[in-house]
Amino acid sequence: MAKLYFRYGAMGSSKTANALMVKYNYNERGKKAILAKPRIDTRDGAVVRSRIGLESACIFVEDMCRMTDGELCAYDCVIVDEAQFCQKEEIRFFLHIVDDLEIPVICYGLRTDFQMNLFEGSKWLLAWADVLEELKTVCWCGQGAVCNARLNEKGEVIYRGEQIVMGGNDRYTTLCRKHYQEGNTGASEKN
Repeated sequence: MAKLYFRYGAMGSSKTANALMVKYNYNERGKKAILAKPRIDTRDGAVVRSRIGLESACIFVEDMCRMTDGELCAYDCVIVDEAQFCQKEEIRFFLHIVDDLEIPVICYGLRTDFQMNLFEGSKWLLAWADVLEELKTVCWCGQGAVCNARLNEKGEVIYRGEQIVMGGNDRYTTLCRKHYQEGNTGASEKN
């Protein structure tokens, strides 16, 4: 029986690397996996790229949602990176793929934004996914990091702004809840 999976974690928890490894494993076994990401992720175009250098071509979720059932049935698995950026109707479409076409859908994404609010896609995945799995990473202090802290040009934690601002290590860091609330990035500990 196919399932909808939501594998979530803070930035730097190897979500994208995991997604790419799952696609590779399907392909290595002679299976076809389709890799998708929301179009709002303008980094790298129609490519999913991890911080450790793994990458693969992908399609956009919006285009996948326009595919026919026959086209989708050519695949053994659907893998979605940056699923936090998906809309409710796209998550509902994933349910169709799982329940009606019996194809597993594995979504990877952030649970919350830099203000610790749920993203639209994450909200519905948390509500509807059959399997929830947290991918772990650590704060500079060694504790589990669950907060995605946005940084200003000086490297200080900021708490206001648009929900979605693309970026990597130059714009964000992961912190435990205590250090997120303190705005402590550990910069003084590194000097």
